[in-house]
Amino acid sequence: MEKKYFAESELIINKDGSVFHIHVRPEQLADKVILVGDPGRVALVASHFEEKEMEVESREFRTVTGTYKGKRITVISTGIGCDNIDIVMNEVDALANIDFQTRTEKQQLRSLEIVRIGTCGGLQLNTPEGTFICSEYSVGFDGLLNFYEGRNAVCDLKMERALISHLGWTGNMCQPYPYVIKADENLVERIAQNNMVRGITVACGGFFGPQGRQLRVPLVDPHQNEKIESFEYEGMHITNFEMESSALAGLAKLMGHRATTACMVIANRRAGKANTGYKNIIDDLITLVLDRI
Repeated sequence: MEKKYFAESELIINKDGSVFHIHVRPEQLADKVILVGDPGRVALVASHFEEKEMEVESREFRTVTGTYKGKRITVISTGIGCDNIDIVMNEVDALANIDFQTRTEKQQLRSLEIVRIGTCGGLQLNTPEGTFICSEYSVGFDGLLNFYEGRNAVCDLKMERALISHLGWTGNMCQPYPYVIKADENLVERIAQNNMVRGITVACGGFFGPQGRQLRVPLVDPHQNEKIESFEYEGMHITNFEMESSALAGLAKLMGHRATTACMVIANRRAGKANTGYKNIIDDLITLVLDRI
C-alpha cells in the first residue's frame, strides 16, 4: 500500500528541520513527555534534571529535553487551552511518527508516554485546595475531538449521554457536543498510586463563563456548576475543572500514545476559596510525576 504523503502545507517544517510551532527536531524528542501550561514552569521541571541536552523557545512553546534519574524526558509548555494542545499533540506525534525527509509515516511507530502537570478548580468537598487529582476520565466541553474521525471509537458514549441528559443540554446550548475519554489505565495507576484523588475532569473552552464564573455578563445557565457537581456515573463524580485534559487524552488515544493529567487544586468552587500562592508547592506534584513517569 502506498504511503500517505504529507504536503508542505499540512506538515510545516522549518529550515532547521524542526516542526513549525514548537521548533523541536525529531531526534530531540524523548519517549517520556511532560506537558505544562505555563512556559515558566518548564524551568521548574527542568531544574530537577541532572543533564539538559537541548532547550528551545517559540511563542508560548518552550521545550527542554534532559535526563532525570536515568530517564530521558522532554518537557513542553503548551500555553492555555485545548486549541494549543491540538498544536502540540499533532506536532509531537509528527516528530515521533513521520519521517521528515520523505514526509511519510514511519514504518515503526513510537508510542509516547505523556503526562500533563497543571492546576485546576476542585468541585467536590473532598478536593480542597492543595489536593492532587489524576484524571481517570476527561470530559471535553471544548468540542475539539469532534473534528477527528474515530472519536466515537475511543469515547465513553454512555457517559456522554448520561451527562448531557443530566445537564439538560439540547442542540447547541452552552457547548459543542461533549466527549468523554478514559485515560490510559496503567499510566493512571502508576501516576496516582495511593496519594492522588482519581476522578472525572471537565476541560472547558474558557476560564470564566464555561466554568460557571459570572462577572459582568450573565450566564445562559446559572445553575450549570450545581448540575456538574451533582452528576454521578457508576459511583464516580466530576472532581475538577481545567482546560486541557480532554484534548490530550482524546488525541493520545487516537494517535496510539498513553496519556493522563495530574493537577493540583488551587481553588475550590463549592467552598468559594482560592490559593494564589500555589507556585511554591506545585513542585511537590512535579517531583511525584518525575519519579513515576
